[in-house]
Amino acid sequence: MKLSKKINNILPSNTVVLGQKARELISLGKDIIQLGEGEPDFNTPDHIINAALDAMNKGKTKYTNVAGTQELRKVIKKYFEDEYQLSYQEDQIVVGNGGKQLIFNALLASIDPGEEVIIPSPYWVSYPQMVSFADGTPILVTCPSNNNFKITPKLLKNHINKKTIWLILNSPGNPTGSVYSEKELIDLAKVLRDYPYINVICDDIYSKIIYDNESFVTLAQVAPDLKDRVLTVNGLSKSYAMTGWRIGYAAGNRSLINAMIKLQGQSTTNASSISQAAAVAALSGSKKFLDDWIQKYHHRRNLTFDILNRNFPKFKIKPKGAFYHFINCDCFLGKIYNSEKKINDDIDFCKYLLEYFGVSVVPGSSFGCSGYFRLCYAKSETDLKKACERINKFVSLIK
Repeated sequence: MKLSKKINNILPSNTVVLGQKARELISLGKDIIQLGEGEPDFNTPDHIINAALDAMNKGKTKYTNVAGTQELRKVIKKYFEDEYQLSYQEDQIVVGNGGKQLIFNALLASIDPGEEVIIPSPYWVSYPQMVSFADGTPILVTCPSNNNFKITPKLLKNHINKKTIWLILNSPGNPTGSVYSEKELIDLAKVLRDYPYINVICDDIYSKIIYDNESFVTLAQVAPDLKDRVLTVNGLSKSYAMTGWRIGYAAGNRSLINAMIKLQGQSTTNASSISQAAAVAALSGSKKFLDDWIQKYHHRRNLTFDILNRNFPKFKIKPKGAFYHFINCDCFLGKIYNSEKKINDDIDFCKYLLEYFGVSVVPGSSFGCSGYFRLCYAKSETDLKKACERINKFVSLIK
């Protein structure tokens, strides 16, 4: 069957592809430790699961408003007020099938052919593909490792032109775990004020996963005069261990939100009514479990860092948020594994690590930064120790 040029030009998500490959190997009985997909190993908290069960028992299994139930949007409205001192009306909020869908909808609803979107690199794998599918041009801005891979005001200004309509900011970042400080966001806002035609998508999906007394702030919070130009996207997948529930939410400019709702109404319609009921419990209920989870993530971050940094000389920075290490492996590229396999690039590095040592990670080139790999440490301590030992064994055989 003939397929469109547009879909043929889109690359599959490498994190999804590699995750699927790892699951296939596991189904064949292979001993695989899956550190590729960004998914917590914790189960969704009981009070959230019970809210979903209660909703089903009460018959809340029907269509909802495309934009989400009024109850959930009220809770999201209060959540923005309590967490970030941001005031939105309910018609400025939309609920979707994960944060990914909302970013996709925003880009599809706003980009005309040839318009440009600035994406700091390393980036989450889907951003450039989404922009391209929307007939836009992704402008990939290489951000220096000595600035924790964050875009600077100078870099931002140097890549702006008349075609620029969006900047995408992801903090804490995937794959790097970098967190933009209040001062850094204020300095970026100074540049953005000179270009009133540029809007910003703030992907805050990891906002609750922060370490070392770091504070999370979002752009609309520190630059309220830009609030109408900022789409703030968040969701429940990462912080609440609700990846399979598929609930994200976004708040912003009313005309953009309406356009996103229109698009969603012609594609998926509403997010799952049952998942929305669970989301109400998640956002309005106790979050005490997060303290325990963050403590465990923090320990796992330090554990994996201490085991691996001896063998990766450029692995010096611990992430301030999210649950990934982004590890420089370029010292092993161009060398030979086990006297027979040449490691040409980070893709080969990850391929051989999976094939010969059963550890699944993602090559940095998938995130626009070759010579690195991403490791998710939101896994059990037992698996992490075993995986790190295997990684160290693997690199010991590279000459």
